[in-house]
Amino acid sequence: MRSDKEVKRARSALKLAGVPLTELDEGTGPEVGRVAISTMHFAKGLEFKCVALMSCDDEIIPSQERIESVADDADLEEVYDTERHLLYVACTRARDHLLVTGAEPVSEFVADLLTADESRRPRVPA
Repeated sequence: MRSDKEVKRARSALKLAGVPLTELDEGTGPEVGRVAISTMHFAKGLEFKCVALMSCDDEIIPSQERIESVADDADLEEVYDTERHLLYVACTRARDHLLVTGAEPVSEFVADLLTADESRRPRVPA
């Protein structure tokens, strides 16, 4: 998830569903048979067979708070670039399967993902 706020929501949803989970941090790693949850920042450098990126909503990524804090257009461009890069890095944590979810309106960066590399997109048989 983008931030600790979304991790909290995911933790609550998984617990309510009875799904065993592990919240990743400096002292806790993934465990077999448990869903690992973390922020996108924490997942940098890690790899997982399957990744679900949740809450890729318009105001969550890019972070609305970061956008509102910028002073000029150059800073705004930097925020957009780093937020887009963060989503890309989070997506590349998936080795075999990737699921990206979000509520309407979804992040504008999701469309970037879909058109980034058409040759790597899975093909659906006719």
